[in-house]
Amino acid sequence: MLIDGWRRVPRGVVVLGFVSLLMDASSELVHALLPLFMVSALGASTLVVGVIEGIAEATAMIVKVFSGVLSDLTRRRKPLVLLGYALGALSKLAFPLAPSLGWIVGARVVDRVGKGIRGAPRDALIADLTPADARGAGFGLRQALDTVGAIAGPLLALGAMAWFAGDFRAAFWIAVIPAALCVLLIVLGVEEPSHAEAGKPAARITLADVRRLDRRFAIVTGIAVLLTLARFSEAFLVLRAQGVGMPLVSVPWVMVAMTVVYAVVAFPAGVLADHGQAPRLIAAGLAALVAADLVLAQAAGASGALAGAMLWGLHLALTQGLLSALVAAVAPAALRGTAFGVFNLACGVALFVASALAGLLWDAVGPRATFYAGAAFTLLAMAGLWRRRRDIPALSSRD
Repeated sequence: MLIDGWRRVPRGVVVLGFVSLLMDASSELVHALLPLFMVSALGASTLVVGVIEGIAEATAMIVKVFSGVLSDLTRRRKPLVLLGYALGALSKLAFPLAPSLGWIVGARVVDRVGKGIRGAPRDALIADLTPADARGAGFGLRQALDTVGAIAGPLLALGAMAWFAGDFRAAFWIAVIPAALCVLLIVLGVEEPSHAEAGKPAARITLADVRRLDRRFAIVTGIAVLLTLARFSEAFLVLRAQGVGMPLVSVPWVMVAMTVVYAVVAFPAGVLADHGQAPRLIAAGLAALVAADLVLAQAAGASGALAGAMLWGLHLALTQGLLSALVAAVAPAALRGTAFGVFNLACGVALFVASALAGLLWDAVGPRATFYAGAAFTLLAMAGLWRRRRDIPALSSRD
């Protein structure tokens, strides 16, 4: 089943997966060290970390609406994808040079604006390139390769921190290299699909067109919002690891543990989604998130932090690629960019709320309360989704 799923994924989707791998290696190198850098070197509080992460991610999600609509209007996805990744690469130059928290905020916003510009057009391009009966595999493979990059990033962070004797700024310079390679790969290896509508811009997108994003799209988006509210930025996993006594140079192993599980499970989960297992995958993903929150709340050392991070990665692997594939399945072909933009805007607002509340609760009560609250909200989400489980759309085409 897995071999057949791999064979059905087009070359362009594989290339986009390696593009994601390189950029994620760059971004996760920074992300594995940035919370500690902000707290220890720049004096930020945990609440400030949560707000900055929430603003950064929400910015990316909001921008996706506009880039998604623009890609539908022009029927050109690649230029926006290239622009977004180029901005992400340029932002990496700011982190090693940052003299203050304001620079970090600016760099994170530019980086996330780049992510927002590329996100919806890239997902729409994957949907355009991939056969309807292989979208779970296509999105799962891209997610898996993206997550391989997320493994490489913290490993690079560990190596850089050891090599440079704990010098954050020197380590941040390493992130520039894979980001530049990523942009080069887009220029040389990604092509628009050859179909009748390619290169023929739409006159405009009307309200009537947007209404074609029907009840099934609303259900998929609602599920995604619930899942996003039930979790928060992975920055809190890094801070939890430090809080239970992991040495500074070893903390990035938490992100490695999370992303190894994510990378290994994402593609098989996508193949299972293509075979009608979407409701079970979502239920299993929520169960994994509850377990992750409880383990992290009770963690007393490195083993607990690593185990919780692995369960967190399992949750992401079972849900994230699946939700993107469901959006592609229920959205009309001419509105895929717009659909991914609206979908990501809703998730961005939810992530901002979740991250800000997590930071507030962490500072006011403590880290255990933060993770217990996450588990409680996830259980509420499970109860709501169980009642509406028959409304989860099948992973099939409406082209």
